Amino acid sequence: MRATKKSLLLFAVSTLLTGQIHAQEKAITNTGDSPFAVQKAINMGDVSWTKGFWAERTETCYEQMVPHLWDVYTRADISHAYRNFEIAAGLKEGEHKGPSFHDGDFYKTLEAVCALYAQTKDRKLLQMIEEVIPVIAKSQRADGYIYTKATIDQRNSGEDIEFQDRLSFEAYNIGHLMTAGCIHYRVTGKKDLLDIAVKAADYLHGFYEKSNPTLARNAICPSHYMGTIELYRTTKDPKYLELAKHLIDIKGEIEDGTDDNQDRVPFRQQNKAMGHAVRASYLYAGVTDLCTEIQDTTLSNRLLSIWDDVVKHKMYITGGLGSLYDGTSPDGTSYDPADVQKIHQAFGRDYQLPNLTAHNETCANIGNMLWNWRMATLTGDAKYIDVLELALYNSVLSGISLDGDKFLYTNPLSYSSNLPFQQRWSKKRVPYISLSNCCPPNVVRTIAEVSSYAYSVSDDAVWVNLFGGNVLDTEYKGQKIKITQTSNYPWDGDASFVMEELPANYALKLRIPGWADGAEITKNNEKITFQTENGYAVLSDGFKKGDRITLRLPMKVTFMEANPLVEETRNQVAVMRGPVVYCLEKADVPENVDIFDLKVNALDSFQPVQEAVLGQSIVFLKGNAYTDNTEKWGSLYRKVSADEQQAVSVRLIPYFAWGNRTFGDMAVWLPRKK
Repeated sequence: MRATKKSLLLFAVSTLLTGQIHAQEKAITNTGDSPFAVQKAINMGDVSWTKGFWAERTETCYEQMVPHLWDVYTRADISHAYRNFEIAAGLKEGEHKGPSFHDGDFYKTLEAVCALYAQTKDRKLLQMIEEVIPVIAKSQRADGYIYTKATIDQRNSGEDIEFQDRLSFEAYNIGHLMTAGCIHYRVTGKKDLLDIAVKAADYLHGFYEKSNPTLARNAICPSHYMGTIELYRTTKDPKYLELAKHLIDIKGEIEDGTDDNQDRVPFRQQNKAMGHAVRASYLYAGVTDLCTEIQDTTLSNRLLSIWDDVVKHKMYITGGLGSLYDGTSPDGTSYDPADVQKIHQAFGRDYQLPNLTAHNETCANIGNMLWNWRMATLTGDAKYIDVLELALYNSVLSGISLDGDKFLYTNPLSYSSNLPFQQRWSKKRVPYISLSNCCPPNVVRTIAEVSSYAYSVSDDAVWVNLFGGNVLDTEYKGQKIKITQTSNYPWDGDASFVMEELPANYALKLRIPGWADGAEITKNNEKITFQTENGYAVLSDGFKKGDRITLRLPMKVTFMEANPLVEETRNQVAVMRGPVVYCLEKADVPENVDIFDLKVNALDSFQPVQEAVLGQSIVFLKGNAYTDNTEKWGSLYRKVSADEQQAVSVRLIPYFAWGNRTFGDMAVWLPRKK
């Protein structure tokens, strides 16, 4: 049943990059028809990348990422994910192997395949999905319950163990099933995977109607909050909306909740980001989804407060979340405030942002994206797309190699080969993360779906969120919209838009990133003045076919500093160009120089230099750093050198690309030369 990389490559890449989509196979349901969404999401597949950064990444996704993932998850000698379904279905014999959330990993892989199919219409991708759906269906119980670990363990032990394990991932897995089923239906019109998801959701609906909050807390990573809303939008069945609301209402209604699962305090009383960063960001994304369906300021006000807390106190400059490998529930538990409990992958206290030991799980960084996308659709404010873009270009893309088949679980902002202890997760990307391979399918589905974030629509406007060479070809409320964008972003700040088809009353809203000072816009080569609204330049003078709008964003090299309460980065600077954060890597300094002895002058000039790394176009920044001490560290402290500082020629590489050449030391934050 396995589709090989060779079979996928038989499909011409030219079709991928020109985005040829048959009209009868366009997505069936617009995911953005929510009544309280200011921006409406476009159909998956209505944007095709043509040239530039995301065209290259999507091509790699098609040629390497998805084939690699498919091979990993369908080969039982690597991962038992698909084999677990075969055993649960009674088609194979054996025991459950791998983490309990492997079902969800496989559903995310199916979602990535669906997203690529929406853009390419490669029938071989569709065939891959169609061959596994019957096995998934056969593994599902008649009442809708589906969880391969419990099904296999019950068969082998005779014990009823469903939802008995506090660390169970049953609801998490079902959440990803719901999302995959909805997307599969929307891009193919086929209901077989959706039917499995509906049965599972109906089971959950009945379960949560009867269960108490303590048992419901087993939903430790709430992808099903997003999944139930997605199912509601697809089926229009109100019970799924009721389920989503109920899940949030009972959050925190227990006597012994902790920050680890965001249930020490009921959600409607929360104002700070707390606990496990993946669980938190998924929770916030799910609540935001609900707010686009029902108007509830007691929820939306919590989201606004928590978002402010994250971006002002707890988010890395790369958009990464979850600074600590292991933290604590510092305010105790709701049952006993003196009982301080361990939290894994945790938000720290305000300004607690270490670099060498930063956790920043790739899934948490993707969760940050998912949340901010939903906040943007809810409010129409570009500041949320700014954060989405920051995470996307930095802490999300760092989770996968440029050639697309090796992955990181954690994303530190510094790495030293001299660190005298072994950190828990490899800092060198690996093909399969044996203890927890949740991040690889998550990052691959994200890359496959980036085109869906590029534009939004509303009753009177097209919103441009992300830049890159692409074609938008969509329809909204019976009106045809087609725009061609040409851009080499993020390496270049110019983006041109040709209006192919646009309703006469429509405005064009261009996001002006928060970092962009002095943006300029021309219409048919003539400079125009514009007003901004919530971070978007609003062009509403009317357009005719063939009009060209060009946005110019100055791509200056910018030196950034952190709040002095962030102890780890005091008197240090980070370098950005546009949305891209840069770092210094051992491969780009002389052999005899330790990167941790180097300082940079914020008044110096760094020049962009374009090269290719593993087939991906990369813009480096070339300039000087300075060193005044080459003495090897042999003690905890030493005297400051009085020697004159020597200039050293260096290059900075985008953070997302570190570790793709020779693996070695790396630092985002660099000491500032006085």
